[in-house]
Amino acid sequence: MNMELSRRQFLGTAGAGLAGTALGAFGFGPIEAAYAESIRPWKLAGMTETRNTCTYCSVACGIIMYSKGNLAKGEKADIIHIEGDVDHPTNRGTLCPKGAALLDIVHAETRLKYPMARKPGSDKFERVSWDYALDRIARLMKDDRDQNFITKNAAGVTVNRWITTGFLAASATTNETAWATYKVARSAGMLVFDNQARV
Repeated sequence: MNMELSRRQFLGTAGAGLAGTALGAFGFGPIEAAYAESIRPWKLAGMTETRNTCTYCSVACGIIMYSKGNLAKGEKADIIHIEGDVDHPTNRGTLCPKGAALLDIVHAETRLKYPMARKPGSDKFERVSWDYALDRIARLMKDDRDQNFITKNAAGVTVNRWITTGFLAASATTNETAWATYKVARSAGMLVFDNQARV
């Protein structure tokens, strides 16, 4: 594309660019930012603000969830907006594409919300109580450990190993929780122990 540009048009365009740059350099640029900051507090007025950690990976970015409705008053709380936490030292308010899509995950119809179990021979999962789920897991783990726990190896050395069951830990937890989880898995004799951040 050829463009005919006269000296007068060139000087006019250059002058307009220079004037715009000068206005920005004189300090008129922050006015828009200040105006946006004055509106921001009202963007989600009347919402309950809850700080949390993104559950996707081991980075543990901070998020702020805004919900409508007050659980203390018996109302159903519904999350309507999720954004990055600007005060969080890990992400300073930024989110990756998966973190930015957290609201869609919260409202997804296919999201698992309750413990589910499939009975032997059945072709579908059924909702069960938390007590049933935890008791069932504990019972299966205990039975497996009792049946497959290795006290001594072939040389007669005490090893106390349980290698038929593994443990997959969460990466978006505190150091204290991670330490306690590690101690529980290792004290049970589990050698197969990994973290979701590596999976």
